[in-house]
Amino acid sequence: MAALRTCPKRRTGTARRATARLGRRTTLAEIRRRRRNHSSDHHGGWRACNLLQPGRCRQPVPAAGRTCTALPPGPQGPARPAGHFQPRPTVRGVLSMQTTLSEHARTLPRAEEAEHILRSCVHCGFCNATCPTYQLLGDELDGPRGRIYLIKQVLEGQQVTEKTRLHLDRCLSCRNCETTCPSGVDYHNLLDIGRAAVEALVPRPLGQRLLREGLRQVIPNAGLFRLLTGMGMKFRPLLPQTLATKLPATVHAAGLRPTTRHARQALLLDGCVQPGLSPNTNAATARVLDRLGIGITAVSKAGCCGAVDYHLNAQEAGLNRARRNIDVWWPALEGGAQTLIQTASGCGAFVKDYGHLLRHDPAYADKAERISACTKDLVEVLRDEPLETLGIKVDTRLAFHCPCTLQHAQKLGGEVERVLTRLGFNLTQVPDGHLCCGSAGTYSITQPALARQLRDNRMNALESGKPQVIATANIGCQTHLASANRTSVRHWIELIDEALGTPESR
Repeated sequence: MAALRTCPKRRTGTARRATARLGRRTTLAEIRRRRRNHSSDHHGGWRACNLLQPGRCRQPVPAAGRTCTALPPGPQGPARPAGHFQPRPTVRGVLSMQTTLSEHARTLPRAEEAEHILRSCVHCGFCNATCPTYQLLGDELDGPRGRIYLIKQVLEGQQVTEKTRLHLDRCLSCRNCETTCPSGVDYHNLLDIGRAAVEALVPRPLGQRLLREGLRQVIPNAGLFRLLTGMGMKFRPLLPQTLATKLPATVHAAGLRPTTRHARQALLLDGCVQPGLSPNTNAATARVLDRLGIGITAVSKAGCCGAVDYHLNAQEAGLNRARRNIDVWWPALEGGAQTLIQTASGCGAFVKDYGHLLRHDPAYADKAERISACTKDLVEVLRDEPLETLGIKVDTRLAFHCPCTLQHAQKLGGEVERVLTRLGFNLTQVPDGHLCCGSAGTYSITQPALARQLRDNRMNALESGKPQVIATANIGCQTHLASANRTSVRHWIELIDEALGTPESR
């Protein structure tokens, strides 16, 4: 397809009106000259002047972590973080951010990666249009563009405060912005780098440290988590309301797993919280795959994928869990297992990132790359199978919530819906299906108010089509949405398993 070009002899009405405001003799070159002079002479941070209204320059520049309250939005929109810009050498006419990392920042393990990501951002602001926290809070620093600028300030050695950390903590890591970004900014990796840098510079209050350490000790430990979940459900009336709502109303029994040995074998990560909160999910997966001629090779020693530690800024601990899992899975893959199936999209997204995160580890780089390449979400397996041979006949009306880790991280949006439609399920239309439900790993615990608001917004959208049940593909989303105590929320593979009508599924 030919690239779109702007005809110099015919301008849009918007362009004509903008030029008229500048005066008839003002040219595009003059606009560019004014922007260049303003950026270099006045400041290299927030672009506070409206280029189409000369003389409306407002200063000063906010320090890292401070909201720019002195710069109210003008007629052309809010003040935009511009930074020092330089032409991108490979794209004519496109401007990108110039960076000057501090000496300390250059010693960080991922400094070069961070600088590359920063320079790929052109600050167009498209990301803010789909950012859940920016939509709720309306603060530039609670959107991807503002957070990128904060991380830039941190890595350039400017002041870092608790407010800097707060704005980064509020990010869901939903990666909606990555789907929207026309420049392909690798935002989630930059966020991880920035969070680690801020964590080292600004100590957390004792309460936050205890909460995060408690989450890291309990959640990845499947046995302990299952025990505490069972006790919590038994003594639910005695628990604080905020904790009681985190527990499922009911836990569907797992049922039996098939013992048939098939020529096609796959590994299945049981996960850390799923066995306690929804034990039937993995059992249902094994039963459905068995009907399609795929067996599950048991690997009992695999543990948490590492995402919980990693996203609570204990990044090395998360990578150590990844290394242990690689050691456990490797013999099975060498022995003939063809793929590593993930039923929780959050785990799948992180395991698929093993290759990138361990690429500089000489002992694990090659193995991690292969593990990532072998990892598939369950829907990637089922979509290629002859599902029609299952003979499922259903008329269940359901709404599907596509987790962010499935549609934005793994780029598999719409795949589960297509599989369910092939099997005869009646899917309702869900408005704003690209938005996050607020679960986001431990976000619903560390940022409960924002998480509840996002959850309620998603439930309103999901229930707008009057579904009998809501389906999803991630245990975190399933539990968080179910905590609203409204329409029942299940993993989509459980619905298929029940439709098959096998005794084990009951």
